[in-house]
Amino acid sequence: MPETDRYPDILGLLDLERIGEDVFSAPASSDRPGPLLGSPVASQSLRAASLTVPPDRTPHSLHAYFLRSGRGDGPVRLEVERTRDGRSFATRRVMASQEGSPVFTLAASFHTAQPGDDWQISKPVDVPGPEEMAGSEALVSRSGVVGAFDVLPAVVEAGRPSLVHPYWARLRQRIPDDPVLHACVLTFVTDVGVNASARVPGASLRERLAGVSLDHAVWFHRPARVDDWLLFSVEAVTNSGSRGLATGGVYTREGVLVASIAQEVLLRTPPPRPS
Repeated sequence: MPETDRYPDILGLLDLERIGEDVFSAPASSDRPGPLLGSPVASQSLRAASLTVPPDRTPHSLHAYFLRSGRGDGPVRLEVERTRDGRSFATRRVMASQEGSPVFTLAASFHTAQPGDDWQISKPVDVPGPEEMAGSEALVSRSGVVGAFDVLPAVVEAGRPSLVHPYWARLRQRIPDDPVLHACVLTFVTDVGVNASARVPGASLRERLAGVSLDHAVWFHRPARVDDWLLFSVEAVTNSGSRGLATGGVYTREGVLVASIAQEVLLRTPPPRPS
């Protein structure tokens, strides 16, 4: 069996069925019962929006809210609203729903690139490169579709790698040279590992905290290949009122900043278990 057959097909998740004017059906992200993860529906929503804009406009930002839990083994209905089409920008709003109830909403903006300055902050310097970490075992998440990526975490606790930032990740399968498609797959990974990274610095990763994504934002600065190693690095900014905010960026091996991430997370301490 080819190696790619053992892992979920990300391109299959982004193969949307058009069921109406600017209305799409996205396939289930899992073949087993369980909650709908934010990563697949965010990617699918951006993909739906991109199918309604001219091909010369690529996504430059998205802002999303996670509204309620859904079913990972069920299809998702994606309704796209064409908010605005300007001379160089296009704006779309996507409502994702299951069984008539909204589960996720996304606003995305697309831009035709124009000449201008090219500057960025430097990437984190204290993270080994993927080649230096090649001897460590790649972490394959148990949460289904995330297993489609190789992940090399820099954080180790109790002798085991932990899926928190910073980490290197790449898609296991090669995908076509389509910058919009790569942006949609990149969106998938920007939601991975942020919950734990939004906790108070120094907090034990084993501490029982129920982390739930509230809202998520991504800014796409430069094209990037998700089937090559990318460094995902966010840090906690603040914790207050059971909410934590983490911000950071995504970098290539050469240190090019390709995207910025901001996410707010609900961090609640569950009630004690009955003795």
